[in-house]
Amino acid sequence: MRTTQEDINPKMRAFLVDWLVYVALTFRLPADTLHLAVSYVDRFLTANVISQDKLQLLGVTALIVAAKYEDGIFVHEVRRYRNVAANTYTRQQVVKMESDILKSLNFEMGSPTARTFLRRYITVCRGRDRAKAKRLEFLCSYLAELSLLDYDCIKFNPSVVAAACLFLARFTISPTARPWNLTLQRNTKYKVSDLKSCILMIRKLQLNGTYPGLKGEAIKVKYNDREVRCAFPSFLAFACVLFF
Repeated sequence: MRTTQEDINPKMRAFLVDWLVYVALTFRLPADTLHLAVSYVDRFLTANVISQDKLQLLGVTALIVAAKYEDGIFVHEVRRYRNVAANTYTRQQVVKMESDILKSLNFEMGSPTARTFLRRYITVCRGRDRAKAKRLEFLCSYLAELSLLDYDCIKFNPSVVAAACLFLARFTISPTARPWNLTLQRNTKYKVSDLKSCILMIRKLQLNGTYPGLKGEAIKVKYNDREVRCAFPSFLAFACVLFF
């Protein structure tokens, strides 16, 4: 986000991302589309200054662009997306914003996200226990979406965010076992020391269940499952695996 943004701050961005989770859930869009849309928003805000009243327009249009990129067959009607924004914006405004986004991104639409790397990392952890593998994938997806809420997370490469989510998911499932090993280190190219800052940031989101001060609960609704509602392991157990 450009430091010259006068009307937009990280909390406003968090509100927008939470709302985009709701919209993506409403239209049953895959998680990859959501992550891609948020990356478009951040890349656009890095290069362009916009007013607060245009932030939702940017978000919903970024979601349309990402949906079109991910699924070129399904028709994504602007009208349907305008409805979820209470018809605040005209069709012409959405089309104009779509053009602005494409130009700002120089039509480079396929940038990798944390989801891109998570798919590859998770395959390394899949064992014979299908239930455990499914839970691991579920928690990784949940943590990755929580990471979208915090603007500070974009300072980390998507591969780092993905590895940090995997670390935390494995720790949550088996707090008495080491969540990182040489196999994961070789496949991700990261040591735990490389991930520490990102792990701590996502851990705070995990404990809060959302971004600080954010009342939106779209992610909680989407991941309303006992694996998320359960009490997380103690800080002492977490500190032992991360710092020692």
